[in-house]
Amino acid sequence: MHTYRSHTCAALTKANVGETVRLSGWVHRVRDHGGILFIDLRDHYGTTQVLCDPDSAAFAAVEKVRSEWCIRIDGEVKARDESLVNPKLPTGEIEVFVRDIEVLGAAKELPLMVFGEQEYPEETRLRYRYLDLRREVMQKNMTLRSDVVSSMRKRMWDKGFREYQTPIITASSPEGARDFLVPSRLHPGKFYALPQAPQQFKQLLMVSGFDKYFQIAPCFRDEDPRADRSPTDFYQLDMEMSFVTQQDVFDTISPVLAGVFEEFGEGKKVDDPASWPQISYKDSALWYGTDKPDLRNPIKMQVVSEHFAGSGFAIFAKLLEQEGTEIRAIPAPKGGSRKFCDRMNAFAQKEGLPGMGYIFWREANGEMEAAGPLAKNIGPERTEAIRQQLGLGVGDAAFFLGGKPKQFQTVAGKARTVIGDELGLTDQNRFAFAWIVDFPIYEQDPETGKLDFEHNPFSMPQGGMEALEGNPLDVRGFQYDLACNGYELVSGAIRNHKPEIMFKAFELAGYGKEEVIKRFGGMVNAFQYGAPPHGGCAAGIDRIVMLLADEQNIREVILFPMNQRAEDLMMGAPGEPTPEQLMELNLRVIPQE
Repeated sequence: MHTYRSHTCAALTKANVGETVRLSGWVHRVRDHGGILFIDLRDHYGTTQVLCDPDSAAFAAVEKVRSEWCIRIDGEVKARDESLVNPKLPTGEIEVFVRDIEVLGAAKELPLMVFGEQEYPEETRLRYRYLDLRREVMQKNMTLRSDVVSSMRKRMWDKGFREYQTPIITASSPEGARDFLVPSRLHPGKFYALPQAPQQFKQLLMVSGFDKYFQIAPCFRDEDPRADRSPTDFYQLDMEMSFVTQQDVFDTISPVLAGVFEEFGEGKKVDDPASWPQISYKDSALWYGTDKPDLRNPIKMQVVSEHFAGSGFAIFAKLLEQEGTEIRAIPAPKGGSRKFCDRMNAFAQKEGLPGMGYIFWREANGEMEAAGPLAKNIGPERTEAIRQQLGLGVGDAAFFLGGKPKQFQTVAGKARTVIGDELGLTDQNRFAFAWIVDFPIYEQDPETGKLDFEHNPFSMPQGGMEALEGNPLDVRGFQYDLACNGYELVSGAIRNHKPEIMFKAFELAGYGKEEVIKRFGGMVNAFQYGAPPHGGCAAGIDRIVMLLADEQNIREVILFPMNQRAEDLMMGAPGEPTPEQLMELNLRVIPQE
């Protein structure tokens, strides 16, 4: 017999009754039923009930074991009594009578329990992550993650892609976040960087003629943590293609992701990728208040400025006299009660706004009536025009925010989400995808008037060089994101592969040719030797698995994540280097006051 096991803890069935078997695993829990000891023995695959009574030579040893001890048992498989069968377990028809036991690894008193659904502080869970990972939900999440990655790889290979590995130690590259720098021992005073993404290398692969590339790529960014973002590193499905248009990229990656969500989405609806809408960045901001909209929520915001211009509601009327302002309405079907309207007004105040105007429609004396402070101020004619524009009726409401869109649209987007959730409008049984396109390349500082890149500076401008000769604020890039259920899952672009267009694009943002060559010399030089048109994207694996696992925090699907302060409590990172290490690297640490 094998040293540790003849079967896993999920393998035994009624067909094994009468066999002598060997199992190894962890003591999930121990129960004493009138002198008979029952142990739920658990391994990665499942659980088997084993038992021991005083007639067994192993009884004294079994009495000593405690939760999470790692043990091996030998025993005889017996059928459970019909009334004791557990249909929830694959092994629920049998139990194993213990004849011999060996303690493979005893456990100290546990800082957190593996059995049960107790909640523990995140600091405790991360400090003892190896125990936390033993819990059933974590085993399930990490298995899901592994299966998702395997599925992605297979789907990419099936589409004619090959996987290539790009460097982990490289030069600093501005990808929109801070680099993690690595000091060089051989070149004192100089630093490598961990790649924020394989961006430049995958583009260089296209110049090298490889045509189709993908990689399950680790990326490193020194960022502030949040629920859907790791503060240090993450993984992405990275891909690039030559001789493609934006639509070609969509047609390639969409079926891959749709297939993954269909395979692991536990029956939630996934729309046909051909029907995924393409929404301009401008429209997404207007309709949803964000560039990563949740389309499970059907609410679309609309501009209703004309109904308030010169109206009796002085706050909005005066606001509209200022340049660049507008009033937006958030329709709220089924939200037509004063109680709900007051609750949303309080929400706006918590978000730092003075409040949120509203109108709701109710039935009075057999007729429809508009109610609320705004309705009284602007009168029935304007109120009716708003109702008709928004397509609302009795029992519905509308909420209003005004000012310069960039100042209020984030709160408006949050309000739309809250309204959709509270009124039951959001379809919880669906993955709703949308491509966000036509991102502006430039933005202007309102105080200095200086132009800078609003989004990826390496995207090909729509219209090429000709577009850059006009108003830079009108230039849109062949850049795109894929949103799903309120999260950005994919970001990508058709690349600017022509040096002359690249130099011009950077020149408009105040970067001279010499500066561009200095910072991106490898790529700029390569583009002067017959660079093909190319483009691609990257899909965030951690976020995808978070959605599939129905988790709210990305740390629930990462094996060994950092905490909110970017610390690894289990391994003690970041740590202080030894004087010898600093000397070898020609570095000195300046103490912080």
